[in-house]
Amino acid sequence: MPSVIISAEICKGCELCVEACPKKIILIGNAPNGQGYFTAVWEDGAHTCTGCALCAEMCPDIAIEVFK
Repeated sequence: MPSVIISAEICKGCELCVEACPKKIILIGNAPNGQGYFTAVWEDGAHTCTGCALCAEMCPDIAIEVFK
């Protein structure tokens, strides 16, 4: 099963990963990071992630890692 790790301290909440995710399982969270940005979070309760890594490819800050 694929997993996605998003570094909250690197993420700036640009939402490019949110738009890129075909399954729409990346969202902007409610808690700000140390820099005050509301960051992306991966919510895959239904285990629908395919590990396509489009989210990681779109991230300009390299804050996302995808593991298959």
